[in-house]
Amino acid sequence: MDKRFVSGGFTLIELMVVVAMLAILSTLAAPALSGMVNSMRLTTAVNSLFTSFLLARSEAIKRNARAVVCKSASGDACITTGGWEQGWIVFHDANNNARRDAGEVIVSREHALQSPVNLTGNQPLASYVSYTPMGQTAYASGAFQAGTLTVCLVSSEPQMARQIVISSTGRPRTVRTTVAKCPL
Repeated sequence: MDKRFVSGGFTLIELMVVVAMLAILSTLAAPALSGMVNSMRLTTAVNSLFTSFLLARSEAIKRNARAVVCKSASGDACITTGGWEQGWIVFHDANNNARRDAGEVIVSREHALQSPVNLTGNQPLASYVSYTPMGQTAYASGAFQAGTLTVCLVSSEPQMARQIVISSTGRPRTVRTTVAKCPL
């Protein structure tokens, strides 16, 4: 009687070919995956800050009082140094001074963004954005406030970036742009 053995496994050569193919495919896919992750970081940062501006605007209208979005590394007080990537808070500004004082309610708090995201505002929006009870932006002094915040990945090369543009009516909008470089 002739007994034959049937093997159900793979040979060493077949396994090595599969491993080599996986190495080649992962090498080709890594840059695309990195680009996708960086794009998602930008989108997340823009959406988070954009939502905070909408929240502050609606809070100012709802409370019939000033609401402010300001940079905050601690999540409790406004700061004037560094970029918005350190984090920010939305608060009800009862005394209209654009600084969070004791007793002023924090409506929302966002923690620091993941590196290498850089988020900077031009001069009018460098430290805070203040909404009046009419939903418009204005400095604590009452002067007109509008400007642009740019979100990009830290690099010395040209790249795609996103911007949040706040108009004189207080309405934010997002745009895609290209920046020459994105310093830290």
